[in-house]
Amino acid sequence: MNPITLSIVLTSLALGTIFTVSSSHWLLAWMGLEINTLAIIPLMTQYKHPRAIEASTKYFLTQAAASALLLFSSLNNAWLTGEWSILDLTNPLSCATMTIAICMKLGLAPFHFWLPEVLQGLSLTTGLILSTWQKLAPMAILYQISPMLNTPLLLTIGLTSTLVGGWGGLNQTQLRKILAFSSVAHLGWMVSILPFSPQLMILNLTIYLIMTSTMFLTLMTISSTKISSLATSWSKSPTTTALSLLTLLSLGGLPPLSGFLPKWLILQELTNQNTTILATVLALSALLSLFFYLRLTYVVTLTSSPNTSNMTITWRHHSKQPTILLAILLILSSFIIPISPLMVM
Repeated sequence: MNPITLSIVLTSLALGTIFTVSSSHWLLAWMGLEINTLAIIPLMTQYKHPRAIEASTKYFLTQAAASALLLFSSLNNAWLTGEWSILDLTNPLSCATMTIAICMKLGLAPFHFWLPEVLQGLSLTTGLILSTWQKLAPMAILYQISPMLNTPLLLTIGLTSTLVGGWGGLNQTQLRKILAFSSVAHLGWMVSILPFSPQLMILNLTIYLIMTSTMFLTLMTISSTKISSLATSWSKSPTTTALSLLTLLSLGGLPPLSGFLPKWLILQELTNQNTTILATVLALSALLSLFFYLRLTYVVTLTSSPNTSNMTITWRHHSKQPTILLAILLILSSFIIPISPLMVM
């Protein structure tokens, strides 16, 4: 892509998110989301491949439908209350439709079907942007309107997302689809805790962004998009591969790694709110996600691919060393728990 075009697209992407995060008016928030959507389409289609065009089309149609529903919700609320402020979402119908619209934008179950297909058709770099930066603006809106939202609806969507994210990733062989279902499951945890403790949602989102960025950057370093190619990653970048195992286990939420911290605090808060059954089901659904993370770890450490690999094993080449950014993210995605008391204070 032309450097000038790329700079315009990335600037628009940043401005769209900033507009939405900093606005208090529904029209400005909607405008920021639209700029965000239109800015990432050129990044999706920069590689002229049928899968990329299909993914960008699916993404555009889904985001356009969600934006239309969000605009309808804000118009309906303004018609009945006379207020365009984000913090004055008081109409029950507007609250429900707004929740559905934002869940469609985020890819939460049962509106998640577009996310694995879209992510599979993109490059790892664009997939990184879609899985991290594109979550910020909708989550900022959810955070602002959390006191007005329907708690049973949010809990139902959160519980469904964690279960779907766990079940969906079990039979996948493509790493981008696995990370897509991982995103669905993690967002389900965030939505489940949102009605009770928005601060915990922010903590969970921050750690999720760190872990997902680490995983995508690792896959870019070892040039791997399938489980079968993970078995040959040791010869490409031994240091990065070794540290990425901790990131995988952290994504699964194993103690004492970073991914355990938000799950631990969320389960504690849900128990304090007398939603013990919800906390139990969420904890059990995390085992589903942990299974396919452990499978990836097993492939990397102990086995080669169980079938004949179509990949050319790169015996003679220069090994890639992790960049400073990737090294910092690898450390953060694994060892945040020792400094967590400083974050809580």
